[in-house]
Amino acid sequence: MKKSQLKQILKPLIKECIKEVVFEEGFLSGIITEVVKGVSASDSLVVESNKEDEEIAIKAYEREKNIKAKQALNEHRKRMLEAVNKDAYNGMDVFEGTKPLSSAGGQGQDYGAMSGRDSADAGIDISGLMGKRGAWKALIGK
Repeated sequence: MKKSQLKQILKPLIKECIKEVVFEEGFLSGIITEVVKGVSASDSLVVESNKEDEEIAIKAYEREKNIKAKQALNEHRKRMLEAVNKDAYNGMDVFEGTKPLSSAGGQGQDYGAMSGRDSADAGIDISGLMGKRGAWKALIGK
């Protein structure tokens, strides 16, 4: 028997068997149910990931918008200060040669460890204290 003859005999038989299994035994409804479940599950996953992506994109957009707004505000402030300083007092620096006050408000009512001290005072140099052994021996009396 040739291959083509066998094919002609078996093909109709196999077709009939497949139709019988698919339609009569309910196999097709099971396939459809599984496909629908798979499609609905993948749709919900896609929707959830799209929502997450949208939220991330919205947050990134708002962050970028805030950064741009801050940059625009800083640029505006800079231009305003330049405009005021350029024309004010005929370009003269009114604080030239001044020093900060030694006490708050000039009233002498500072509170704290450094109250009453000049802010420009360098204090005592203690850099050589640790480097010399002789200084420590002299301090402890040996």
